[in-house]
Amino acid sequence: MPGTVSVPATRRVAANGIEINVAVAGEGPAVLLLHGFPHTWRLWTEVAAGLGGFRVIAPDLRGTGGTTRARDGYDAGTLAADAEALLDALGEPTAAVAGIDAGALPAFLLALRRPGRVRRLVLMESLLGLPGAEDPPGAGPPWWFGFHAVPGLAETVLAGHEAEYVDWFLRTGTHGRGVPRPIRDAFVGAYTGVESLRCAFSHYRALPVSARQIRDAAASHRLTVPTMAIGAHPVGDALERRLRPVADDLTGHVIEDCGHIVPLDRPDALLGLMAPFLGADRDA
Repeated sequence: MPGTVSVPATRRVAANGIEINVAVAGEGPAVLLLHGFPHTWRLWTEVAAGLGGFRVIAPDLRGTGGTTRARDGYDAGTLAADAEALLDALGEPTAAVAGIDAGALPAFLLALRRPGRVRRLVLMESLLGLPGAEDPPGAGPPWWFGFHAVPGLAETVLAGHEAEYVDWFLRTGTHGRGVPRPIRDAFVGAYTGVESLRCAFSHYRALPVSARQIRDAAASHRLTVPTMAIGAHPVGDALERRLRPVADDLTGHVIEDCGHIVPLDRPDALLGLMAPFLGADRDA
Protein backbone atom coordinates (compact mmCIF):
# COMPACT_ATOMS: atom_id res chain seq x y z
CA MET A 1 0.00 0.00 0.00
CA PRO A 2 1.38 3.47 -0.83
CA GLY A 3 2.78 5.58 1.98
CA THR A 4 1.46 8.82 3.40
CA VAL A 5 1.92 12.00 1.36
CA SER A 6 0.91 15.60 1.96
CA VAL A 7 -2.60 16.62 0.94
CA PRO A 8 -3.03 19.77 -1.19
CA ALA A 9 -5.47 22.44 -0.08
CA THR A 10 -8.82 22.60 -1.84
CA ARG A 11 -11.08 25.48 -2.81
CA ARG A 12 -14.50 25.86 -4.40
CA VAL A 13 -14.56 27.51 -7.82
CA ALA A 14 -17.65 28.71 -9.68
CA ALA A 15 -17.71 27.13 -13.15
CA ASN A 16 -20.45 26.15 -15.61
CA GLY A 17 -23.23 26.92 -13.15
CA ILE A 18 -21.91 24.82 -10.25
CA GLU A 19 -19.33 25.10 -7.48
CA ILE A 20 -16.42 22.75 -8.17
CA ASN A 21 -14.28 21.57 -5.29
CA VAL A 22 -10.72 21.42 -6.60
CA ALA A 23 -7.24 20.75 -5.27
CA VAL A 24 -4.55 22.90 -6.87
CA ALA A 25 -0.85 22.35 -6.20
CA GLY A 26 2.47 23.31 -7.74
CA GLU A 27 3.56 25.70 -10.46
CA GLY A 28 4.14 25.19 -14.16
CA PRO A 29 2.10 23.93 -17.10
CA ALA A 30 -1.37 22.86 -16.01
CA VAL A 31 -2.30 19.20 -15.64
CA LEU A 32 -6.01 18.47 -15.13
CA LEU A 33 -6.79 15.13 -13.44
CA LEU A 34 -10.30 13.64 -13.64
CA HIS A 35 -11.27 10.78 -11.32
CA GLY A 36 -13.83 7.98 -11.63
CA PHE A 37 -16.12 5.93 -9.34
CA PRO A 38 -16.10 5.58 -6.36
CA HIS A 39 -13.40 8.23 -6.02
CA THR A 40 -12.85 11.91 -5.39
CA TRP A 41 -9.94 14.16 -6.33
CA ARG A 42 -7.96 12.31 -3.64
CA LEU A 43 -7.53 9.44 -6.08
CA TRP A 44 -4.63 11.55 -7.41
CA THR A 45 -2.88 12.28 -4.08
CA GLU A 46 0.15 10.11 -4.82
CA VAL A 47 0.36 11.20 -8.46
CA ALA A 48 0.06 14.91 -7.67
CA ALA A 49 2.94 14.63 -5.21
CA GLY A 50 5.13 13.18 -7.96
CA LEU A 51 4.34 15.73 -10.68
CA GLY A 52 6.88 18.39 -9.79
CA GLY A 53 7.15 21.27 -12.23
CA PHE A 54 3.44 21.23 -13.07
CA ARG A 55 0.37 23.01 -11.77
CA VAL A 56 -1.79 20.05 -10.81
CA ILE A 57 -5.56 20.67 -10.90
CA ALA A 58 -7.64 17.83 -9.45
CA PRO A 59 -11.39 18.49 -9.12
CA ASP A 60 -14.21 16.50 -7.65
CA LEU A 61 -16.47 15.72 -10.59
CA ARG A 62 -19.99 17.11 -10.71
CA GLY A 63 -22.05 15.63 -7.88
CA THR A 64 -19.12 14.06 -5.99
CA GLY A 65 -17.04 15.05 -2.98
CA GLY A 66 -17.25 18.76 -2.30
CA THR A 67 -18.70 19.70 -5.70
CA THR A 68 -22.35 20.74 -6.14
CA ARG A 69 -24.87 17.91 -5.99
CA ALA A 70 -26.44 18.97 -9.27
CA ARG A 71 -29.83 17.69 -10.36
CA ASP A 72 -28.57 16.87 -13.87
CA GLY A 73 -25.64 17.34 -16.24
CA TYR A 74 -23.85 14.03 -15.73
CA ASP A 75 -23.28 13.28 -19.41
CA ALA A 76 -19.76 13.44 -20.81
CA GLY A 77 -20.46 16.61 -22.78
CA THR A 78 -21.51 18.57 -19.71
CA LEU A 79 -18.63 17.15 -17.67
CA ALA A 80 -16.23 18.23 -20.42
CA ALA A 81 -17.79 21.69 -20.29
CA ASP A 82 -17.30 21.68 -16.50
CA ALA A 83 -13.62 20.89 -17.03
CA GLU A 84 -13.14 23.62 -19.62
CA ALA A 85 -14.95 26.18 -17.47
CA LEU A 86 -12.75 25.22 -14.52
CA LEU A 87 -9.63 25.86 -16.60
CA ASP A 88 -11.08 29.24 -17.56
CA ALA A 89 -11.81 30.11 -13.93
CA LEU A 90 -8.25 29.20 -12.95
CA GLY A 91 -6.75 31.21 -15.78
CA GLU A 92 -5.38 28.26 -17.72
CA PRO A 93 -5.76 28.52 -21.52
CA THR A 94 -4.47 24.96 -22.03
CA ALA A 95 -3.78 21.86 -19.96
CA ALA A 96 -2.61 18.32 -20.24
CA VAL A 97 -5.62 16.23 -19.27
CA ALA A 98 -5.73 12.80 -17.63
CA GLY A 99 -8.86 10.79 -16.92
CA ILE A 100 -9.60 7.36 -15.54
CA ASP A 101 -12.80 5.32 -15.47
CA ALA A 102 -15.74 7.78 -15.61
CA GLY A 103 -13.30 10.68 -15.84
CA ALA A 104 -11.85 9.34 -19.08
CA LEU A 105 -15.05 10.09 -21.02
CA PRO A 106 -15.08 13.88 -20.53
CA ALA A 107 -11.29 13.97 -20.95
CA PHE A 108 -11.58 12.22 -24.31
CA LEU A 109 -14.53 14.33 -25.44
CA LEU A 110 -12.79 17.57 -24.45
CA ALA A 111 -9.73 16.60 -26.50
CA LEU A 112 -11.89 15.70 -29.52
CA ARG A 113 -14.06 18.81 -29.41
CA ARG A 114 -11.56 21.36 -28.13
CA PRO A 115 -8.07 20.18 -29.12
CA GLY A 116 -6.69 23.70 -28.74
CA ARG A 117 -7.30 23.47 -24.99
CA VAL A 118 -5.65 20.05 -24.49
CA ARG A 119 -1.86 19.84 -24.89
CA ARG A 120 -1.63 16.13 -24.12
CA LEU A 121 -4.10 13.43 -23.12
CA VAL A 122 -3.75 10.43 -20.80
CA LEU A 123 -6.64 7.95 -20.66
CA MET A 124 -6.82 5.02 -18.24
CA GLU A 125 -9.00 1.99 -17.61
CA SER A 126 -12.03 2.83 -19.73
CA LEU A 127 -13.44 1.63 -23.04
CA LEU A 128 -14.99 5.07 -23.71
CA GLY A 129 -18.04 3.57 -25.37
CA LEU A 130 -16.00 3.01 -28.53
CA PRO A 131 -16.64 -0.20 -30.49
CA GLY A 132 -14.18 -3.06 -30.40
CA ALA A 133 -14.18 -5.57 -33.25
CA GLU A 134 -12.54 -8.15 -31.00
CA ASP A 135 -15.36 -8.16 -28.44
CA PRO A 136 -16.74 -11.68 -27.98
CA PRO A 137 -20.45 -12.29 -28.49
CA GLY A 138 -22.42 -11.34 -25.41
CA ALA A 139 -19.64 -9.19 -23.98
CA GLY A 140 -20.92 -6.27 -21.98
CA PRO A 141 -20.24 -3.99 -19.05
CA PRO A 142 -19.78 -5.25 -15.47
CA TRP A 143 -22.81 -6.07 -13.35
CA TRP A 144 -22.81 -2.81 -11.41
CA PHE A 145 -23.40 -0.73 -14.54
CA GLY A 146 -26.92 -2.12 -14.79
CA PHE A 147 -27.50 -1.90 -11.04
CA HIS A 148 -26.47 1.75 -10.95
CA ALA A 149 -28.45 2.63 -14.07
CA VAL A 150 -31.93 1.93 -12.65
CA PRO A 151 -33.28 5.23 -11.26
CA GLY A 152 -33.76 5.12 -7.51
CA LEU A 153 -32.76 1.49 -7.02
CA ALA A 154 -29.11 1.41 -5.99
CA GLU A 155 -29.29 4.40 -3.65
CA THR A 156 -32.25 2.82 -1.85
CA VAL A 157 -30.65 -0.60 -1.54
CA LEU A 158 -27.26 0.72 -0.45
CA ALA A 159 -28.36 3.36 2.07
CA GLY A 160 -26.67 2.48 5.36
CA HIS A 161 -24.22 0.13 3.63
CA GLU A 162 -22.15 2.63 1.66
CA ALA A 163 -18.87 1.78 3.42
CA GLU A 164 -19.13 -1.93 2.60
CA TYR A 165 -19.95 -1.14 -1.02
CA VAL A 166 -17.11 1.34 -1.50
CA ASP A 167 -14.70 -1.03 0.25
CA TRP A 168 -15.55 -3.79 -2.21
CA PHE A 169 -14.53 -1.59 -5.14
CA LEU A 170 -11.35 -0.44 -3.39
CA ARG A 171 -10.28 -4.02 -2.61
CA THR A 172 -11.18 -5.34 -6.03
CA GLY A 173 -9.57 -2.40 -7.79
CA THR A 174 -6.22 -2.97 -6.07
CA HIS A 175 -6.08 -6.79 -6.19
CA GLY A 176 -6.84 -6.86 -2.46
CA ARG A 177 -4.06 -4.47 -1.46
CA GLY A 178 -6.43 -1.66 -0.51
CA VAL A 179 -5.75 2.07 -0.32
CA PRO A 180 -4.44 4.28 2.50
CA ARG A 181 -6.99 4.61 5.28
CA PRO A 182 -7.40 8.41 5.08
CA ILE A 183 -8.16 8.17 1.37
CA ARG A 184 -10.53 5.26 1.90
CA ASP A 185 -12.36 7.25 4.59
CA ALA A 186 -12.60 10.27 2.27
CA PHE A 187 -14.13 8.10 -0.46
CA VAL A 188 -16.63 6.52 1.93
CA GLY A 189 -17.65 9.94 3.26
CA ALA A 190 -18.12 11.28 -0.25
CA TYR A 191 -20.47 8.45 -1.23
CA THR A 192 -22.53 8.24 1.97
CA GLY A 193 -26.16 9.33 1.89
CA VAL A 194 -28.96 8.90 -0.61
CA GLU A 195 -28.29 12.21 -2.40
CA SER A 196 -24.57 11.50 -2.74
CA LEU A 197 -25.37 8.07 -4.17
CA ARG A 198 -27.97 9.51 -6.55
CA CYS A 199 -25.39 11.88 -7.98
CA ALA A 200 -22.77 9.13 -8.28
CA PHE A 201 -25.16 6.83 -10.11
CA SER A 202 -26.36 9.67 -12.34
CA HIS A 203 -23.03 9.32 -14.20
CA TYR A 204 -24.11 5.76 -15.10
CA ARG A 205 -27.67 6.81 -15.94
CA ALA A 206 -26.25 9.34 -18.40
CA LEU A 207 -24.04 6.77 -20.16
CA PRO A 208 -26.36 6.31 -23.18
CA VAL A 209 -26.17 10.06 -23.82
CA SER A 210 -22.42 10.09 -23.21
CA ALA A 211 -21.89 7.18 -25.59
CA ARG A 212 -23.84 8.96 -28.31
CA GLN A 213 -21.85 12.15 -27.78
CA ILE A 214 -18.58 10.26 -28.05
CA ARG A 215 -19.65 8.30 -31.13
CA ASP A 216 -20.77 11.49 -32.87
CA ALA A 217 -17.57 13.35 -31.98
CA ALA A 218 -15.35 10.44 -33.04
CA ALA A 219 -17.20 10.19 -36.35
CA SER A 220 -16.54 13.83 -37.18
CA HIS A 221 -13.20 14.56 -35.49
CA ARG A 222 -9.78 12.94 -35.34
CA LEU A 223 -8.02 12.73 -31.97
CA THR A 224 -5.09 14.94 -32.93
CA VAL A 225 -3.47 15.65 -29.56
CA PRO A 226 -0.64 13.36 -28.37
CA THR A 227 -2.37 10.64 -26.38
CA MET A 228 -1.27 7.91 -23.99
CA ALA A 229 -3.56 4.94 -23.25
CA ILE A 230 -2.81 3.12 -19.99
CA GLY A 231 -4.42 -0.17 -19.12
CA ALA A 232 -4.26 -2.47 -16.12
CA HIS A 233 -6.77 -5.06 -14.88
CA PRO A 234 -9.36 -5.52 -16.27
CA VAL A 235 -9.10 -3.25 -19.34
CA GLY A 236 -5.57 -4.19 -20.42
CA ASP A 237 -4.77 -3.09 -23.97
CA ALA A 238 -8.41 -2.87 -25.06
CA LEU A 239 -8.43 0.92 -24.60
CA GLU A 240 -5.42 1.34 -26.88
CA ARG A 241 -7.00 -0.90 -29.51
CA ARG A 242 -10.21 1.14 -29.47
CA LEU A 243 -8.31 4.41 -29.83
CA ARG A 244 -6.09 3.31 -32.72
CA PRO A 245 -8.68 3.98 -35.47
CA VAL A 246 -9.38 7.55 -34.29
CA ALA A 247 -6.01 8.73 -32.90
CA ASP A 248 -3.18 10.36 -34.87
CA ASP A 249 -0.49 10.16 -32.15
CA LEU A 250 -1.05 7.31 -29.71
CA THR A 251 1.18 5.49 -27.26
CA GLY A 252 -0.12 2.52 -25.29
CA HIS A 253 1.04 0.79 -22.11
CA VAL A 254 -0.27 -1.94 -19.83
CA ILE A 255 0.86 -1.88 -16.19
CA GLU A 256 1.28 -5.45 -14.98
CA ASP A 257 0.07 -6.63 -11.55
CA CYS A 258 -2.10 -3.55 -11.25
CA GLY A 259 -5.76 -3.23 -10.45
CA HIS A 260 -8.28 -0.85 -11.95
CA ILE A 261 -7.47 1.97 -9.50
CA VAL A 262 -4.10 2.63 -11.12
CA PRO A 263 -3.18 5.94 -9.39
CA LEU A 264 -3.42 4.34 -5.94
CA ASP A 265 -2.46 0.74 -6.69
CA ARG A 266 0.71 1.43 -8.69
CA PRO A 267 1.43 5.18 -8.44
CA ASP A 268 5.16 4.81 -9.05
CA ALA A 269 4.64 2.83 -12.24
CA LEU A 270 2.03 5.31 -13.39
CA LEU A 271 4.28 8.28 -12.71
CA GLY A 272 7.07 6.56 -14.60
CA LEU A 273 4.86 6.69 -17.68
CA MET A 274 2.99 9.95 -17.13
CA ALA A 275 5.74 12.30 -16.03
CA PRO A 276 7.99 11.95 -19.12
CA PHE A 277 4.97 12.03 -21.43
CA LEU A 278 3.49 15.15 -19.86
CA GLY A 279 6.87 16.84 -19.74
CA ALA A 280 7.81 16.21 -23.36
CA ASP A 281 6.62 19.62 -24.55
CA ARG A 282 8.01 21.48 -21.56
CA ASP A 283 11.42 19.81 -21.85
CA ALA A 284 11.76 20.12 -25.65
